[in-house]
Amino acid sequence: MTYLKSLFLLDPNITFLNFGSFGACPKPVFEDYQKWQLELEQEPVQFMTVNSLRYLKQSRQALGDFIHCEADDLVYVPNPSHAVNIITKSISLQAGDEILTTDLEYGACDKTWDYYCSKSKAVYKRQRITLPLQSKEKFIEEFFAGSSSKTKAIFISHITSATALILPVKEICSIAKQKGLLCIVDGAHAPAHIDLNLKELDADIYTGACHKWMLTAKGCSFLYIRKELQDKFDPLVVSWGYNSATPSHSKFLDYHQLQGTRDVSPFLTVPRAIQFMQEHNWETVSAKCKQLVKQNAERFLDLLDTKALCPITDEFIAQMLSMPIRTSQPEKLQQELFNTYRIEIPLMRHADQVYIRYSINAFNSQADLDKLYAALKTIRDRKSLLD
Repeated sequence: MTYLKSLFLLDPNITFLNFGSFGACPKPVFEDYQKWQLELEQEPVQFMTVNSLRYLKQSRQALGDFIHCEADDLVYVPNPSHAVNIITKSISLQAGDEILTTDLEYGACDKTWDYYCSKSKAVYKRQRITLPLQSKEKFIEEFFAGSSSKTKAIFISHITSATALILPVKEICSIAKQKGLLCIVDGAHAPAHIDLNLKELDADIYTGACHKWMLTAKGCSFLYIRKELQDKFDPLVVSWGYNSATPSHSKFLDYHQLQGTRDVSPFLTVPRAIQFMQEHNWETVSAKCKQLVKQNAERFLDLLDTKALCPITDEFIAQMLSMPIRTSQPEKLQQELFNTYRIEIPLMRHADQVYIRYSINAFNSQADLDKLYAALKTIRDRKSLLD
């Protein structure tokens, strides 16, 4: 994978082990992004009012083919947090209703649900999940132990952020359907990271980021809503799509796509990103990255004297690995790793735990993880920043 490193714009002086936060755009995709921006500036009116609608349709079709759903059931949003706000603002909740989730969810989404549940006096129920995970079956049992007659919907990550765990969402969605519950999945990390087939997954609502593992320009994510539910969800911004003078075949697209003046260029990079992955046999690239993640797990766990959050298998781990780390100063440790060792890696507080997470993509090598290991060993041995 060495040759692929030259195709990314990342600073060569930084050991970049944080692809999971915002991704990294390859040069050909970034050039495609700039092409759309240039077209916008050369003829803003035609781009905004005419051409962009055609371009967005083409991009949604490419994305729909890639994640296996109808293009008209997708709308582009800047990020999954935006999508979750659309959902939580529109979902009809009464006092005492419950939204069942885990205690492993992304903080911004927790805050969004907390905000809207508090307004309706509903309950955002963060079911405690025992770590380390033992099996899918145990996780499912523990999760649904939190359901009750008051549960109206479930909200769950496909791959968690702080703990980097693949959760059994297909099985969760199937059981939720049997219970008559709305099934909402935060798939921010899933597209192009693991196999994603929305038709088979059968979630009612799914949001994912394209600017992470799909390699698009920043600010490109999507919201999928099952067709029969689309009319229930209002846009965050009411604009020209409402009671449109020239309505399309889809009120869902009109409401969420016609949002006034905004740069849709990031959304249009999806086809080029998919083409880039096809050109470079991305399934093989991804498989090598996953192997690198797993084969380094034990030595980092030993170094940090900590326990794995799950069995180190494809069932739970893909191109990221998160480990508990004992430090009372995670922000200072992160700064030390960046400023002194030039390593970009996240240290995340989650409840009463701190996790360090490395993520691996095409530009990474064993040498990158060796550098991280050496840095952490030095910090550990001098008894600074690690408790």
